[in-house]
Amino acid sequence: MATDPHLFTDRQPETSEDDSERDLHTAHQVLNMGPSHPATHGTVKFLIELDGETIVGLDIQVGYLHRGFEKECESGTWYQAIPYTDRLNYNSAILANIGYCMAVEKLLQIETPVRCQWLRTLAGELSRIADHLTRCGAACLELAAMTPFLYGIEARELTWDLLESLCGARVTSNYVRIGGVKHDMPPDVPGVARESVAKIRGLLRDFDDVITSNRIFVDRLKGTGVISREDCLRYAVTGPILRSTGEPLDVRKTEPYLVYDEIDFDVPIGEVGDNYDRYLVCVEEMHQSLRIVEQCLAHLEKLGPGPVNVLDPRVRWPAKGRVFNRMEELIQQFKSVTEGPRVPAGEGYFAIESANGELGFYLVSDGSAVPYKVRCRPPSFINVAPIPGMLKGSLLADLIPTFDFVNMIGGECDR
Repeated sequence: MATDPHLFTDRQPETSEDDSERDLHTAHQVLNMGPSHPATHGTVKFLIELDGETIVGLDIQVGYLHRGFEKECESGTWYQAIPYTDRLNYNSAILANIGYCMAVEKLLQIETPVRCQWLRTLAGELSRIADHLTRCGAACLELAAMTPFLYGIEARELTWDLLESLCGARVTSNYVRIGGVKHDMPPDVPGVARESVAKIRGLLRDFDDVITSNRIFVDRLKGTGVISREDCLRYAVTGPILRSTGEPLDVRKTEPYLVYDEIDFDVPIGEVGDNYDRYLVCVEEMHQSLRIVEQCLAHLEKLGPGPVNVLDPRVRWPAKGRVFNRMEELIQQFKSVTEGPRVPAGEGYFAIESANGELGFYLVSDGSAVPYKVRCRPPSFINVAPIPGMLKGSLLADLIPTFDFVNMIGGECDR
């Protein structure tokens, strides 16, 4: 049967390639991720421009906690600012305590007793371990690896138990004081600490067995979130991110404070500057911190009993036991609380190596009992800046491990 030549007269002519590109919708997608997303950790929002699943543009909005850390510190006495520093980084509060108190001590031109310095070092390294365990464990959880997360959290619980034994609190410890620490180490801490250190090392071995060579975990981290040494220095990025690029910058080594110049420890570095290198750096830093903890315990036992606070009633509050039983200390406590220690007029900056990098405090005193200016140099806020460059051209899924190992803590970003 012959085909009717008029049957397909209404068919449209075939379109050209140019017509297809014109007619198809090819605009980039703009995605709002957070602040209510579980992986954005609080108030952070990512404004992401996507071409399919490829990130072509990224804007990070750190949000607001509305706590006003710096202005709160300027509204009370020098002592009253210490609890605020606890809240800067809830994973390693004692490190923030140390940084602030040593900045005030720099203005006062005082040096704490040797036993106090070893106690501060011990408490600070325990806090560093807890911070890294939270970072690595939470990163595994957000990559759908529940088992290593439980290993990390169990080890963190042991670390927090040690902090509780040492200073009476687990998270917001408030252990460090201007001119000293809250109290000396209880006599049972060294024995408990050595048992816990052995258990933590065992859990870190389990963590390593499950994760470090896991094919899925390695593929999710290797080659993602890459940043160069030059970009780190350009953005003033410090901590494990900088060390993952091969730059061995660590304030504990370059500008030693407390007793770090007397302690034997290594600074681990990476090669590529990707998320996998950052993971390896953090794990090795935990092992080095455990070495430091053991050295602190041994040295404290060797030192024996001794003062842990400066013997200056104008600076250090008396112990509560003496306040409750002696009139002189009761009067001193009353005057210290109501008037506060007076810091000589001047300005100064002091920095320590926190778990995320250089944590510094710039303080200005007008000679009164209230700080004139408190300015925090938070590593979390600074380390977030290069993330858009680290993720441009990557897949959307690469954002999660990158943000995890940058380890931004909202409390440090709050101004």
